[in-house]
Amino acid sequence: MAIFYSDELNSAQLEAATQIDGPVLVIAGAGSGKTRTIVYRLAYLIEQGVEPWQVLLLTFTRKAANEMIFRAGKLLEQPSLPVAGGTFHAYAFQRLLPYAERLGYKTRISIADQSDSASLIKEARDDLKIAKGDKSFPRKTTVLSLLSACRNKEKSLAQILESQWHLQGYHDDLIKIFEKYRQLKLQYGLLDYDDLLFSLETLLRDNADIRSEIQKNISHIMVDEYQDTNPVQARIVGLLASGQNNVLVVGDDAQSIYGFRGAEIQNILTFPDRFPNTKIIKLEQNYRSTQPILHLANSLLQQGDKRFQKRLFSSIESSVLPQIFYPLSDKSQARLVIRKIRELKKEMPLNEIAVLFRAGFHSFSLEVELDKEKIPFRKFGGIKFSEAAHIRDVLAFLRVSENVDDFPSWSRLLELIPKVGEKTARKIHQAIFQNNQLELSKLSVRFPLLNEILQAVRQIRLQHSPLEALRQAVSFYTPFLEKKFPDDYPRRQVGLEELEHIVGGYKSVQAFLADLCLSSLEEEDEEERDRLVLSTIHSAKGLEWDAVLILDLVENRFPSRHAVENPAEMDEELRLMYVACTRARKYLGLFVPQTLYDKGSFTPLRAIASPFVSSLPESCCEKKREDFGGGFLENSDLPANDGGSDFFDTVQVGGEGNECVDTRRTGFSACEQEGGEEKTPVSPNQLGYCTHKIFGRGKIIALAGADKCRVNFPGFGVKLILSEYLEMEK
Repeated sequence: MAIFYSDELNSAQLEAATQIDGPVLVIAGAGSGKTRTIVYRLAYLIEQGVEPWQVLLLTFTRKAANEMIFRAGKLLEQPSLPVAGGTFHAYAFQRLLPYAERLGYKTRISIADQSDSASLIKEARDDLKIAKGDKSFPRKTTVLSLLSACRNKEKSLAQILESQWHLQGYHDDLIKIFEKYRQLKLQYGLLDYDDLLFSLETLLRDNADIRSEIQKNISHIMVDEYQDTNPVQARIVGLLASGQNNVLVVGDDAQSIYGFRGAEIQNILTFPDRFPNTKIIKLEQNYRSTQPILHLANSLLQQGDKRFQKRLFSSIESSVLPQIFYPLSDKSQARLVIRKIRELKKEMPLNEIAVLFRAGFHSFSLEVELDKEKIPFRKFGGIKFSEAAHIRDVLAFLRVSENVDDFPSWSRLLELIPKVGEKTARKIHQAIFQNNQLELSKLSVRFPLLNEILQAVRQIRLQHSPLEALRQAVSFYTPFLEKKFPDDYPRRQVGLEELEHIVGGYKSVQAFLADLCLSSLEEEDEEERDRLVLSTIHSAKGLEWDAVLILDLVENRFPSRHAVENPAEMDEELRLMYVACTRARKYLGLFVPQTLYDKGSFTPLRAIASPFVSSLPESCCEKKREDFGGGFLENSDLPANDGGSDFFDTVQVGGEGNECVDTRRTGFSACEQEGGEEKTPVSPNQLGYCTHKIFGRGKIIALAGADKCRVNFPGFGVKLILSEYLEMEK
């Protein structure tokens, strides 16, 4: 049966599918039908006489490759196409198998899975007698993740540990373990996942005869999700394609969001430089979202720096604009989100509504409110708040303070005592239950930490509010947190801070614990139950829903605190925002809390709206600001400058804790009041790089009115600066 390509594809898709010769870069915007394009190109190649086994299709999941090959076979009425398709890692192993000796192995090679690799790390550590008995030493999985980060990002361990300061003291020991681990793999004939890629690169690069032999069996290469490739994957594609350059890569620079895993956006941006005479084709017609949602997404793209210009469009018209909500606080944000969910639920199933967020702990407050309101949900990316081990540990203190009979909670607490197992724990609990002070005294002599735990529980019971009780528990537990979770205790500590925020609204510990526990006890099949979706944005990539709500669009949350000091990371945060917005088909809601709870002062502090939101044009969204009565101020009732931009009227200067100066009174930001020579003002349309006499070189990330800019200065963070004190780079 003939395939009528022009009837099945739009003009851009058709051009990509029928471009056979030479290098091709397909920039596939969100929802633009890239998989369909690859499927039809595969079919077209075979129709043009290319043998299926001469086509190499590289993807990031086996499922994706199998689906594409199956669909192409269905079009051609050939059920089993012998296409060389699969993941980078699977293809690498196939090519490496015959050449084990060239790689320095004496026997045949096997793949070491995560469990095997963890065992080898333990063997390396034991052989080297490193940190014997030291429970604070990084776990096997953490050591492996650090090694993988070094290899995939092609950075030294010292560079990787710059963002993990709590592990820097183990640098020298980790280097020794890395080397011993390499030796053990060679001895046992094993390759881990990262070895597969680097070994294939070495084989192709250093052995011209083998490279030539492999290239003979490849006439065309296709690579999906090219924006997610790391440097070694890009080099492998270059080595494989060097014979004929018939390589097509599909991706979207605007959706490159896995830099933390080693993905390198420069791979797609510089593809035309690596492959001269590259044909660039843009897929811009979106088949997922309404035009108003795409209008907002296009506006986000305009804020980016280096990128391929594109403008998404759709034939799906709608009068429903994306909405921006400005809740009074991050706590009231949860209530407003639930109100919106109930409203949307009248028009669509609950499982077609997704709440997205930058980090897993950002949903904790919402999870508690959802349980209270009996709204079922599934969470992707991070575990449910109430299931996290460190959260359950702290809650155990509160539970036993309320109910001395609660053995499971006592058991969690008594696990903190070295050499206390279940049998001893039951003996201790029996003595507590019977108030047997003589037995408890004996046990405390044997286990001194027991007395400290009992004293901590007594102190918790004496507190006058749930918040004070929780703080007492967290204060006692924190040293154990650092010992029990040495690999990631700073991240877990943030979760405990969020717990303090949640408990603040309760009048009794009992009510707080009840709300956390009274979520549905029924374990229904998730596919059969209508559940709301909660997800980190990274976990949501490739998915779509009728309605999407995005939380915490304020500085230090989205963009993250680390990103605002790094222009490259700031660009990736913007791309993450673009990915989040383009998951929505019919409705998009953005939430910008006006205040955030501050653990240090125990009070809400004014938040600064995310620059990604504040830079959006007025025409692309409807704004609603919560008033103190629980209602909303509509667009027409908001301040003329922005529906939340009075947050920009104060600027924090310098480091943490410095005074905030009201720029409305002075007319200048605090860092500009000492005068300085006159410079040419920044053009209101410019968002490039600039120089400031105090902060140095920075990137303008947003315009704040006609005469101010928000500038990200590396090492100083984001500052609000009058345009006349900035000098633009030419």
